[in-house]
Amino acid sequence: MKYSSTRGNDAQVTSAEAIIKGLATDGGLFVPEELPQIDTSFVESLVPLSYEERAQQVLGLFLTDYTAAEIQNCVERAYGQGKFDCSDRAPVTDLGDMQVLELWHGPTSAFKDMALQLLPQLMSTALKKTGEKDRVLILVATSGDTGKAALEGFKDVDQISIMVFYPEGGVSRIQQLQMLTQEGSNVNVTAVKGNFDDAQSGVKAIFANPPFNEQLAAQGVKLSSANSINWGRLVPQIVYYFSAYADLRRAGRIAAGEEINVTVPTGNFGNILAGFYAKQMGLPIHKLVCASNANNVLTDFLQTGRYDRNRKFYKTITPSMDILISSNLERLLYHVTGNKEQVAAWMGELKTTGSYEVDTTTRGIIKETFWADWIADADTKKCIKQVYEQHHYVVDTHTAVAFQVAKNYRHATGDNRIMVVASTASPYKFNGSVLEALQAETAGLDEFALLDKLQELNDQPIPSGLAALKHKEIRHQSACAKDKMSEAVQKFIGN
Repeated sequence: MKYSSTRGNDAQVTSAEAIIKGLATDGGLFVPEELPQIDTSFVESLVPLSYEERAQQVLGLFLTDYTAAEIQNCVERAYGQGKFDCSDRAPVTDLGDMQVLELWHGPTSAFKDMALQLLPQLMSTALKKTGEKDRVLILVATSGDTGKAALEGFKDVDQISIMVFYPEGGVSRIQQLQMLTQEGSNVNVTAVKGNFDDAQSGVKAIFANPPFNEQLAAQGVKLSSANSINWGRLVPQIVYYFSAYADLRRAGRIAAGEEINVTVPTGNFGNILAGFYAKQMGLPIHKLVCASNANNVLTDFLQTGRYDRNRKFYKTITPSMDILISSNLERLLYHVTGNKEQVAAWMGELKTTGSYEVDTTTRGIIKETFWADWIADADTKKCIKQVYEQHHYVVDTHTAVAFQVAKNYRHATGDNRIMVVASTASPYKFNGSVLEALQAETAGLDEFALLDKLQELNDQPIPSGLAALKHKEIRHQSACAKDKMSEAVQKFIGN
């Protein structure tokens, strides 16, 4: 299978080449030239398998230049070796009216682990396959969870270094501590004086700066990305939609071929886009419900066809969704229209004016698959409390957004198909907001006392990686202005 740019100006490449490059030279995102198609028998064959075995089957459809043995080796290194605290890796918990897909049992307690434990293995294998001799520098912009997951995945990986930029004051304290205490000889963490969109735009600008890239090349360094703009980051996420469906079949909650709905809390549109790929391949998904917070640019787009980032930016209790430029939407537009020139034009409008509007036909096709809504922080807290009171189950803030929007979808449409809610983070990562929602007494408690307090209410234990933060040394204290990120990169490379 070959991959090409959403904007049409790059040559076709293999999956290994796409994973190494991360971003196409023309600024577009790599997409498969065609999507593999599966049938009911393929899905049924996954039912008795482990998560690792399911991953091998799905990944093999896309990574056709990797051997089966290479994929198996990558998958086993990613999900084995005691890295996950659950043997099912991504279990589905039955809450009666909702099926909760728990994606946070990895080493950093966030859904990003599902992809970012595998991406370093895929990239390291790709470097060997292609004979690449240069050092690869991974640049990451994070709104919270991607940063730690990428750092943990890439630490001390041969031939690869990683640099993470996060918005100063724009992540939870636990997320910040996870990054600032990161060990590894090849890692750097730098705060950006701005919001996530500033950090993400800065990283994209570095990729799109030919003189700077030539300067790095002279030093034997090539840039790549671990954000979901990298195909190697996105393709592992397709797996857990297939796995969730197989788990529902194994538990007898659905019949073979029965359609389900999925609700995903969404910021950069990568997680829900992976669900779109699964649906397009033939997985029986009826609707993909896009759940947003007050930064509801995606809700507006999916409802009206107009994308407009020229709006107030809100800092919320769901910081991983505090995003106004959702990069992966570009991939959706390509797959819906098949028109790379039009996609490039829309992305050009977004860059120059901050907005664009798709045509009526494109909007109609998107609405056939997607439904969208958003909720404010107050309703997020209400949902956390309601879920706890009804099920004695604690959800984090992002999962609560999805949970409530899933209810809104059912109320608005009357569609009572089985609903899978993607649970994207452990509640312990956002302990302060969760405890406030549960109306617990927290006066005077620090982050680690808050962990203990939440443990009193939660059946799930404190993840070991979060509990260990209390005694870890702060290793990273760098910060830079949003227009000085390239200088920060050069400083790291020079060390």
